[in-house]
Amino acid sequence: MALHMLGKDPNSPDGKSPTVYFDDATDNYVLQGWKVKDPERLAQMDIPEHETVIEFPRRMMQFFPEVNGGGTDA
Repeated sequence: MALHMLGKDPNSPDGKSPTVYFDDATDNYVLQGWKVKDPERLAQMDIPEHETVIEFPRRMMQFFPEVNGGGTDA
């Protein structure tokens, strides 16, 4: 498995998050973002124990190849 970093949030104050990765073994994206902790928001979702929820800004969509016209060959 190899994770390929596709892009980091250009507006991140510390340059660490959010980030978009592509996993070439699973053909899936891996997203790093802000953990959602607000109980009111979480109560509106049915989240299985083995999953988590992150918040991810719209401006980061540019890093997905399907959006920016590129392939998934990261």
